[in-house]
Amino acid sequence: MKSFRSGRSGPAWLAIDVAKNRHEGLLEDPKGNRQRLAIANSRDGFDTLATQLRPYGACEIALEPTGDYHRPLANFLVRKGHHIHFVSSVATNRTREALFNSWDKNDPKDAQVILHLLKSGTTQTFLDPLEAGHLDLQELLGSYRKIVDRKVRLYHVLMTHYFPLYFPEAERFASNPRTEWFLEVLHVAPCPAVVLGFTKKTFVKRFTAAGGHFTSRQRLVAEYYETAKESVGIPVSADSWAVKMFQLTIEQYIGLTKLRRKMEECVHAQLEDNLDYQRLRTIPGIGPIIALTVLAEGGDLRRFSHYRKFLNYCGLSLSASQSGTHRGSPQLSKRGNARLRCAFWMAANAAINQRRNAFRRKYDNYVRVNPLDPDLKRKAYTAVAAKVARVAYGLIKTDQEYRHFDEAAISNGRIPSPGPSR
Repeated sequence: MKSFRSGRSGPAWLAIDVAKNRHEGLLEDPKGNRQRLAIANSRDGFDTLATQLRPYGACEIALEPTGDYHRPLANFLVRKGHHIHFVSSVATNRTREALFNSWDKNDPKDAQVILHLLKSGTTQTFLDPLEAGHLDLQELLGSYRKIVDRKVRLYHVLMTHYFPLYFPEAERFASNPRTEWFLEVLHVAPCPAVVLGFTKKTFVKRFTAAGGHFTSRQRLVAEYYETAKESVGIPVSADSWAVKMFQLTIEQYIGLTKLRRKMEECVHAQLEDNLDYQRLRTIPGIGPIIALTVLAEGGDLRRFSHYRKFLNYCGLSLSASQSGTHRGSPQLSKRGNARLRCAFWMAANAAINQRRNAFRRKYDNYVRVNPLDPDLKRKAYTAVAAKVARVAYGLIKTDQEYRHFDEAAISNGRIPSPGPSR
């Protein structure tokens, strides 16, 4: 955040309270005169606003983000050469209460508050995804997240409704992530009535390769058949509508599983030539989707002058409440990009689960005092997530690849043990 109280001679200020159909604006010219503007959310409305701002040159404009309704207007104003800023909705609410000593809210009053925040410099600079070149990455990530969310919801429907009712014992077969191929078995025969309609030999042969040795797949299908004989599920008939709805839900789940895999292939194909993507992939725990999240949500990390600013952007910085001699315990601010914070947390979990890397060593050193303390483990995961974010920022900022220190193999092919903790 930077203040405009000095350094610029007579800028024009514009505060816009964003809405769906019409935006409420408050313009203050360099002489201090104020004018209310009604900005229609249409091409004519945007062109009228551009005409009104043309005499002032490049204006300082602040908007309060509202859904995605602010994005077209912000992009239009960026292309017209204006400087766009965002104000936090939390800051707007608290400042309105402080200025007006009231909880009353309306659009003109919000525009006054936004103008106050803009002139005091308590804003964030807007980075337009289209102009910055990562809009396509954001759309890829958004579509992927929607697919995953729908897949998770269907999974919960299966695990909390269909399996408990009609085939409780089959839950363990569906919950194993290494047996996606088994979903086809569940689709054809989701309940004991359908399974036992086949002979065991026919059932096993239908879903596994014919001939050869008794493979693990054949063993799993045979175990599924035997489980159906002892099931305590509701004995519905094979041609009932309950079974048909069960099969329909599994069919949708299979479709989303295939679509998710296709999206992952699209992500890799889109980014495989991106140098920043390649550098991120060298970090333990970061795969294609987490790398996509960093690039889509963080944009060009080189715009951050220091890694602490990037940690603040992610909400991974520590904050504490202090009053007089009392100082509270430091904790995550969580005032930042939640998707980035979640991505680095997941990367930290994946890195810690690996056998040997610098992140695993940091975690081990952190919990060495009491490895079973859940609060200490949570803090260790947080510390490792922040370290992953720092490393990701450092690699992109310096255009370097991740260097595997103690996890790098030496000449005899063995991985050296870490030295004493310092």
